[in-house]
Amino acid sequence: MVKPKEWNWSVVTDNIWNEPSEDVYYYLNRWQKKGYKCFLDLGCGLGRHSILFAENGFDTYSLDLSEFAINTLNKKAKELGLSIKTTVGDINNLPYKDDTFDCLLAYHVISHTDSKGIKIIISEMNRVLKRNGEFFVTLCSKSSPSFYKNDNLKIDENTIIKTEEPEVNVPHFYVDLNDIRIIFDGFELIRIRHIEDFFNNTSSWHYFIHGRKK
Repeated sequence: MVKPKEWNWSVVTDNIWNEPSEDVYYYLNRWQKKGYKCFLDLGCGLGRHSILFAENGFDTYSLDLSEFAINTLNKKAKELGLSIKTTVGDINNLPYKDDTFDCLLAYHVISHTDSKGIKIIISEMNRVLKRNGEFFVTLCSKSSPSFYKNDNLKIDENTIIKTEEPEVNVPHFYVDLNDIRIIFDGFELIRIRHIEDFFNNTSSWHYFIHGRKK
């Protein structure tokens, strides 16, 4: 399995990473209506979604491999008077007890592994979610031009290593629909969307996956 590598958040200047994704507002509303309380922001980055959920009454836990990102989130939470339980940690080995969380978000994060690592990450998600707990995750799509870019090192049939900041040496695991069905076997898949975004005029495809632990 490839060694995990954090984003270099110290060079990130785009404000997009400080604003919650529009998709996440739907899940905030859905999970509030379902009475969920204990929320995990897996690979929280600078904390844009952690802050959103904490502000709306969720018991919020946030984990990221980057100490810089966690320190930034801690500072924001203190300024806003929010209680967020943060951890610098690895998504391959979550520091939480079994059946802890009602809901889990992993936005543009669990792709940062290889074909062996993704199985471990999905297993850890399954372990820490309560029965009938829900998740919303994104995965890189094989439709993305970056999957075929010659500058990137391909290390297995689904995985490349990127060469540009802020993702130098960060692995990226790519999927198609069949891959999703295989790696999430054992979960109930509620909704799958395949979306193309343009960031700095560059095409990027992702799968947006909503599921439930059986």
